Parts: sequence; C-alpha cells; structure tokens
Amino acid sequence: MPSVTTSPPPTLHDVTTAFEAIYDPAWAASWDAVGLVCGDPGQPVRRILFAVDPVARVVEEAAEWGADLVVTHHPLLLRGVTSVAATTPKGRLVHRLITSGIALYTAHTNADTADPGVSDALAAAVGLDGPLRPLDPDPADPEGRRGIGRVGELASPVPLRDFAARAARGLPATVAGLRVAGDPDRPVRTVAVSGGAGDSLLGAARAAGADVFLTADLRHHPASEFAEHGDIALVDAAHWATEWPWLADGAARLTRALGGGRANVETRVSTLVTDAWTQAFGAASA
Repeated sequence: MPSVTTSPPPTLHDVTTAFEAIYDPAWAASWDAVGLVCGDPGQPVRRILFAVDPVARVVEEAAEWGADLVVTHHPLLLRGVTSVAATTPKGRLVHRLITSGIALYTAHTNADTADPGVSDALAAAVGLDGPLRPLDPDPADPEGRRGIGRVGELASPVPLRDFAARAARGLPATVAGLRVAGDPDRPVRTVAVSGGAGDSLLGAARAAGADVFLTADLRHHPASEFAEHGDIALVDAAHWATEWPWLADGAARLTRALGGGRANVETRVSTLVTDAWTQAFGAASA
C-alpha cells in the first residue's frame, strides 16, 4: 500500500500571523493589550480553544482537551505588571499555561472594530440579518466599514417585548438575563448593538436613529438619564453574553485562513459561562 503522508501542523507563528491578517492588532485601541501573551512561536498547534475570558476554568478546559493555544477576547494582562509569580490568580494562570505547554493569544478591540467583528456576531444572534453599518465608525478606515458597534434593520417592526424575547433566545443564558427599559409595546425596527460595555455609545445610538440599543454594563445614572427622553429603548445584557457569539465566527475565519481541514488544526468554542455573576435573588416579576 502507498504510504499516507500528512502535512505537519502549523506553528504558533503561522497561526498568529493568519489570525492577525483577519484581526489586525493595529486596529486595537491605544490603551488595549492584544496579541501573544505567552507561548513559543515555533511550537506546533493542533488544537485551539476560543473563549471570552482568560480565567482558570478556561485554562483547565484547554488542558483537559489537549489544546495548544487558547484565543480569548479579553486580555489577561491589560495593565503593566512587574511580576507573574504564582502568588496571584493571574500569575498562577501564566504558570499553568506555561507548564501545560499552552499558548495564550488575545484579540480584543481589534476584533471589536473588525468587519465583521464582535458586534456583527451579536447582531446576528439577536435577529439582525440585513446590512449593517458601524455605530461608531473607525476614522482610520476609508471605506467606513470598521468601527465599534453595529446598526441594522429588522425585516419588519416588532414590539419591544418581542425583540427582547428574541434577543434572550439568541444569546447564551446568564444568571441576570436581560434588563429592558422602555414601553414593551413600542415598535422596534432600527436596532443598534455593541458587544461589551456600551454606555459611552448611548449618544451614538440616538444619532443613528435606533429604536433600541442592546449592549452590556449599562450604569444606573447614564441609563436613567437616557431613558427619560423616551425616544430609544434599552436592552442591557451580560457582558460575557454579548461577546460570546463572536467566538464561533473567529474560529471559523481562522480555520479558513489556515486552509480549512488541510491545516490539521481543530478548533473548539468554550461553552463555559464565565460571566462574573453567578447568582441572583429578589428579582421583581415583569
């Protein structure tokens, strides 16, 4: 029988180069920390785990599955550090990654602003299936396609309560679920979304003519003052839930960039709920 040869797996350098061609680190905000956190660029990569948060449970999942690389949306080391001793949670995480031979890579605001990016996946998850435009366009993009958040139209208007129910079904479940501000019967057609903390974009949502703005981490005072105008409804979801839909898209795009099945690389999206809130009590009935 003729011998069967298989191509060697790509190196970590090959994988990160392909990923950065999709989510250019130059698109990241100046305060952000994206790119390779730890790992040998020459090591082979056969299994890649995608997750929102670089936390201990995710690293344990990666180690149990035999992952060579973890790609997360949120950075592990966003601010400068002088030590990664295993005396802190982050230090222990770095040690666990290195001793397990697992690399860590972060794509944060560069994935937010990409076209398509985090908010495109969020828009699809909550029922927007038509053309989208950035909520806060990136002035460095001459085509006006990149930017934070997205705005789109539903196929036909629906009451706010129906839109919120659709969004709840489309997003992964969390303890807090969705919080809604606005008349439940008001019609919704134009929808603005932004994955992650979005109260800095409240004005942009109004300027875009949105009927509802779905985002996360809305603080009491900005949300209350905004809601008093009565012109735009608000839907506040868990931070983790608004960014999780992107993971499958990022994994699929990387797989294609590496040559599909020919690359001998397997990807997995972590389904661990790593939202910070794990219990809720005393919620009022709707």
